[in-house]
Amino acid sequence: MKVLHVVGTRPNFMKVAPVVAALSGQRGVDQLLVHTGQHYDTRLSGAFFEDLALPQPDFFLEVGSGSHGEQTAHVILRLEPVLAAERPDVVVVPGDVNSTLGAAIAAVKLGLPVIHLEAGLRSYDRTMPEEHNRVVVDHLADLLLTPSRDADENLRREGIAGERIAFVGNVMIDSLRAHEVAARALDLGRREYGAEDYLLVTLHRPATVDDPDAMLEVIETLELAARSRPVLFPVHPRTHGMLEGLGWKPRRVRLLEPQGYLRFLSLEASAAVVLTDSGGVQEETTALGVPCLTLRANTERPITMTEGTNRLLGVGSEALVRLMTELEGPFRGRARRPEGWDGMAAGRVAQLLVERYGSRGSLDESPTRATGGAQGPVGAS
Repeated sequence: MKVLHVVGTRPNFMKVAPVVAALSGQRGVDQLLVHTGQHYDTRLSGAFFEDLALPQPDFFLEVGSGSHGEQTAHVILRLEPVLAAERPDVVVVPGDVNSTLGAAIAAVKLGLPVIHLEAGLRSYDRTMPEEHNRVVVDHLADLLLTPSRDADENLRREGIAGERIAFVGNVMIDSLRAHEVAARALDLGRREYGAEDYLLVTLHRPATVDDPDAMLEVIETLELAARSRPVLFPVHPRTHGMLEGLGWKPRRVRLLEPQGYLRFLSLEASAAVVLTDSGGVQEETTALGVPCLTLRANTERPITMTEGTNRLLGVGSEALVRLMTELEGPFRGRARRPEGWDGMAAGRVAQLLVERYGSRGSLDESPTRATGGAQGPVGAS
């Protein structure tokens, strides 16, 4: 069985790494890794490959930035000849970014089975480009691997046949569990930045950072918050460009360079609370038991609210008032771990792929080998 994985952004790397490790070395399984280059900055891409022990890509498409349509089109154009030459038995596409959509379209047009890793998530907000990608890829894919039971229900409501849906759990949490001990040992917040009981901030979505007035209001609110507790803000390149355009100079907020996977996980694990607009961070904080405040009106990961530590603030001025209120009150403690967020999801993915698309037989029962693989829970919440 030849498996071709397509990645393009940091969340993709965290989802694919444990699956690559789970399939690595299994008899009769060959793997290829394609990096579209949607995230091409070394700080956003190269560092994650190193931290997650991902092999270097077999193909790098150098798609780069551009509009949603441009990125998706470039992925299709540049991936199609790779797929035509390699003829993999399955094409694994994780997440909901433009690379995911472009890869799914390219594979389907060539008659190749598409496996959607992290299928079935819905925010039901069609203003989000990621929502378009999720829906289209789910309806194109042959096998939909879901991270939570609510995702299964979303797909069934859309008329997708049950035999195409398989609940496997959250593979991104496999990466977290495999690296959690090392991340906590780094203790970056205290050792490198001299901060304890801090607010960690990560903001990058266009809806959050592309409006100058709204972004200025957010950062001034963070300055107010920094009067009572340290605020550490690793700045995404997109956000950095907006802050430079505003001419804003931090007074109390500490701006940090973009962080690699292990470093960010260390900051996240020791934070008193995290402010984010990232779906992946909502999941990670739930797994770590760290309170999370999400600067969005909705989430495609409601399980992080019903079973996890996440709270939606909304958007706009009222959301920032709620942020300050939350920061002044006691933070919620640990929540229970969602089903399948056990560090062993990648093993279940590998088993399914071999059973459905490979020769008969089963994978090893032992925990996944190699860094980033599906290991047992470490400090499970």
